Amino acid sequence: MTDQIEFSSFYKLLNSIKEGESQQISLLDEKINEFKNGDNSKSFLDELGSLYLSIGITELYNFTNTRDLKEIGLIDKEGWETLSSKNQQELPVYLANKMIEYIKDNKKVKEMSIKWNTREGEIRKHITKMARYITEGIIDVIE
Repeated sequence: MTDQIEFSSFYKLLNSIKEGESQQISLLDEKINEFKNGDNSKSFLDELGSLYLSIGITELYNFTNTRDLKEIGLIDKEGWETLSSKNQQELPVYLANKMIEYIKDNKKVKEMSIKWNTREGEIRKHITKMARYITEGIIDVIE
């Protein structure tokens, strides 16, 4: 069907920034913008995953009220509980919901269907699964 999608290089970039390589932040910002536009995607799944990564990182910043990945990586269990209480949901649910809401609110299924010549139903089948997959990847990096 399509080539395997994989975002390990993006997760490595996130991790390097979390570990203190602040000179990589501008590259991350570039990637987020590129992903949001879906410019270099190779399939609808690649575009969906890329879009979710851009939303996920942006919403991670919103959830934690900081853009400092190093600081986010240092948040302890109690800190996450406080943030979950403040945001009225836990981070994984929050991120996945924001991704799915974005797709619905911006009519991305129809847009991707036309762009990739794929049935809308085929794209819809992957909306929730991809949101979970991308959310897990982000959580793995920041823990």
